[in-house]
Amino acid sequence: MVPTLGLFSSTALVAGSMIGSGIFLVNADIARTTNSPALVVGAWIVTGILTMIGALSYGELAAMMPKAGGQYVYLREALGPMWGFLYGWTLFMVIQTGTIAAVCVAFGKFLGVFFPTISTTHWLWHIAHVPPIALGPMVLGNMDIGVNTANLTGIIVVFFLAVVNIFGVKLGALIQNIFTSAKALSMAGLILLTLTIGRNATAMAANFGSNMSEFWRNAGWHAMHPVQVGIGGPIVLVNLVVVLAVVQVGSLFSSDAWNNITFTAGEVKNPRRNIPLSLVLGTGFVTTVYVLATIGYLMVLPMHGDPQGTTALARGIQFAAEDRVGTAALAVVFHSGGAYLMAAAIMISTFGCANGLSLAGARVYYAMSQDGLFFRSVGKLNEKYKTPATGLMVQACWTALLCISGSYSQLLDYIIFAALVFYMLTILGLFVLRVKQPDASRPYKALGYPVLPGLYIVMASWICIVLLRYKPQYTWPGLAIVVLGAPVYWLWSRNSSSKAG
Repeated sequence: MVPTLGLFSSTALVAGSMIGSGIFLVNADIARTTNSPALVVGAWIVTGILTMIGALSYGELAAMMPKAGGQYVYLREALGPMWGFLYGWTLFMVIQTGTIAAVCVAFGKFLGVFFPTISTTHWLWHIAHVPPIALGPMVLGNMDIGVNTANLTGIIVVFFLAVVNIFGVKLGALIQNIFTSAKALSMAGLILLTLTIGRNATAMAANFGSNMSEFWRNAGWHAMHPVQVGIGGPIVLVNLVVVLAVVQVGSLFSSDAWNNITFTAGEVKNPRRNIPLSLVLGTGFVTTVYVLATIGYLMVLPMHGDPQGTTALARGIQFAAEDRVGTAALAVVFHSGGAYLMAAAIMISTFGCANGLSLAGARVYYAMSQDGLFFRSVGKLNEKYKTPATGLMVQACWTALLCISGSYSQLLDYIIFAALVFYMLTILGLFVLRVKQPDASRPYKALGYPVLPGLYIVMASWICIVLLRYKPQYTWPGLAIVVLGAPVYWLWSRNSSSKAG
């Protein structure tokens, strides 16, 4: 692979892969669950702390092992090849491809704002409707299989980006730089508008009150918050620490994919310096943007509202139409033109996000194939452009199937728990490698080691425990997908060994 990505491109890949459509949507659910302006902001701060500590910790591993595959390589070297494979398996089956499918279909949905014929209800080929099936804490099915104009648009974007990234990482990086810069400007515009001329007196009074009295409502240590256990389960009262862990499903998902730059380490210039630095710069930028955007929403829209309200202001953040809080905020500022401005911003955001995910993901499958743990053809580079062309197309084909099946939306529910488990294992690997390879070259050492990496493991473990207890529909399916990879690893490694013999 040819080192092509400089510090700006690497940082753009971090930030561009993180910012998709989540920041424009998930605040509605966070607001409904916490019922407190302070805790809505607090949820993003907790996510930001976790993400920044993760980035600081991964910087050491990236500087030690600047190889294509990133996190797959770290897990392989620290905990053994099976753990590396299980991560790569989950990345391919769910994490990377499911996210690409979701953001590309979201691109199609918001393109429908300008061209109404593009819609999830405009079917070109409706194959079947799968009714909901309850399996313990899981509810599977309840999805439509087929091709509609929205997911067809998404599929076109999927293959377009796969082809673009075949023609060299320089072209893919150029697109990433352009769209990340564009989305940074659009986010800056959103923040400036909501914090200045868009401020609404009704929202300010409802969310902040005099002397911030309303801002801290329901945020005390003794305040209790109703949370429904699973799907259709009992409603229980939980405290501040538990409710902040519950809502991390949305905020952590919106901040995920910051590790994607490690997948492309073989194509980063001076990777021992630029990867750790881009991780810190990219995650720091996105965390700041997310917190400021959330404060901006609170200045434009009241948190509480009427679900039957006929205006964005009346519905508030909690009951924004289809949870589109960003669109609702701009609708208050610009009235009829707000929906178009936000649709354009989300299209820019999702396109750039999908490009970053597409570019980075194929590098993991390339590394797995080099170890004999994925299709052999995926481990070959395009002779002219030195890119994993087959890996890009295999990833695109599986993503397209997820788009057609409609299953990607359910897979997204399972992503964050599975991803969090692998983040913890990787940071645990940091401790393991300090013992196993004490004399290895470490151009950068994790800031705050061992306190900060240890704090990450404690915080992430708490979130996982809470989700297992209160949101089993998000946890057990993700674990099942990971566990299913074990027999696949056994078969693949056995087949690889027999061929080598």
